[in-house]
Amino acid sequence: MGEVKNRKLVVVQLSGGNDYLNCVVPYTNPEYIDNRPNVRIEQEDVIPLDDQYGFNPAMGPIKELYDDGKVAIIHGVGYPVPNRSHFRSMDIWHTAEPTKVGDEGWLGQAVREMHPDGDNVVAAVNFSAALPRALVANNAPVASVSDLSTYGLLNHMNGGDQRSEALEAFRSMYTHAIGSGPVMDFLSQTGLDALKGSEILSGVPDMYSSNVEYASNSFAQRARDTAQVITADIGTRICYTQHGSFDTHTNEVALHKTLWNHVAGGIYDLYTDLKEHDASEDVLIFVFSEFGRRVKDNGNGTDHGSGGVAFMIGDGVNGGNYSEYPSLDPDKLVEGDLAFNLDFRSVYTEILEDWLEVDARPIVKGEYEKVGALSV
Repeated sequence: MGEVKNRKLVVVQLSGGNDYLNCVVPYTNPEYIDNRPNVRIEQEDVIPLDDQYGFNPAMGPIKELYDDGKVAIIHGVGYPVPNRSHFRSMDIWHTAEPTKVGDEGWLGQAVREMHPDGDNVVAAVNFSAALPRALVANNAPVASVSDLSTYGLLNHMNGGDQRSEALEAFRSMYTHAIGSGPVMDFLSQTGLDALKGSEILSGVPDMYSSNVEYASNSFAQRARDTAQVITADIGTRICYTQHGSFDTHTNEVALHKTLWNHVAGGIYDLYTDLKEHDASEDVLIFVFSEFGRRVKDNGNGTDHGSGGVAFMIGDGVNGGNYSEYPSLDPDKLVEGDLAFNLDFRSVYTEILEDWLEVDARPIVKGEYEKVGALSV
């Protein structure tokens, strides 16, 4: 493969099931209009991509990036035998194992391949309180940060001596556990990794300055934290963010617009920030959700469905549309849902091999044709 490039991946997980039909809207399709008497985007509100499809009105910033050739829309993405449980469906996406409960996350395995010695404790940074299974794998350390500005076990300590003493106390606490069984070994190593990660990451905000003004919502703040970590160039390869809940059973139109307003604005600001720091060429943003929603609305919202949409965003992307928008014809639906027509493991294969330069086959357990959205 030649020289390994230091490319980074930013994952944006739309938790709860993003409504594909109200995200990339088939606004002239009579089946859309008939099935969504109450929960649809009106034609005059859609941001048109062409005479058939358009973005949700809250996705203006994504449309701007799309017009610049920076956005690949990946249609109909999913997996065989759809599962409408949030937990199980997200688990499938996280482990790339649709038919059984997977042991390890797809990105955790990638981290281990990129850093087989486990010596980079900030190779993957998770910006949320809960650690996604996608990042979990043996010997693949992950730093979890809910707020970078207050991160670091010891960042409230000013004095160098005080800090050093506290570090020694933590070290002592963790290392006493070593040698008392594999579980304690794992915990002590995890503790030491977290300690080292904390040390590295707590200094990151001091290294950052930007002209980009991020919004005050939680996703925008995580996008800013992501920009800080990437521009600090501390060896982080994967940043993982989440936003939601996109579980829009009620009050969907307003709620979905608000959520996409946060996500679209945050992604646009992150891209702009990275570009300002000459860092955008090496960063790919991948946006996904565990499933789409039902074609027919429930009166005020939509229920769990299948067949979804994903996005790849960045300088390394061939902008445009990939795969096909699933048919809304009643006889083509799967139990009233959009049918998937692209296996998500095809997308993973392309990201792993063409962006992170990791062999995808052991992670996705087979050969999947790439979608061709990356220009590398």
